[in-house]
Amino acid sequence: MTICLRHTTEDDLDFVMKIEQGRANRPFVMQWTRAQHKASLSSEDKAHFVIETASERTRVGYLIVAGLTDANKSIELKRLVITKKNRGYGRAALHVVKWLAFTEWGAHRLWLDVKEENFRARHLYESEGFVVEGVMRESNKTEAGFESLVLMSMLQREYDNGGSRSMQIGEDQRNRLWQNT
Repeated sequence: MTICLRHTTEDDLDFVMKIEQGRANRPFVMQWTRAQHKASLSSEDKAHFVIETASERTRVGYLIVAGLTDANKSIELKRLVITKKNRGYGRAALHVVKWLAFTEWGAHRLWLDVKEENFRARHLYESEGFVVEGVMRESNKTEAGFESLVLMSMLQREYDNGGSRSMQIGEDQRNRLWQNT
């Protein structure tokens, strides 16, 4: 595997804010304040991770999941932001998120919303087995006006049936991929 996840710390927040607000990501990522990111670090309902290369432990992105305490077992991939595009880091992180959601956290449903114009991300999610459920028309207010969000999800049974490239992770891989620090 090319990446591993570790829990985000306050020391990582400058990195998180920089890439979230960066030119390549800003048009496609909902903007949070530093305070929102900091609050999510101690939330029981959210998990905030830094994505690192497995070999050099270089930070290449971050991700946030929410709904860990949801009674309906519906977990949201709230954010997936990568600094270096087209290297497979996003796909690898998505594999780990699916595995965590369905294997570690016992989710029934993993869902996300993605900006309608974010074709790269939409293609990735579809190629990884996420199903389009619909479009939330003009639901996101931005400086330029309103944007629509595409709602996508994957169910536990779809993941179990291969979920289009679903990743089965052994115990030795688990320890390398997910650093529970």
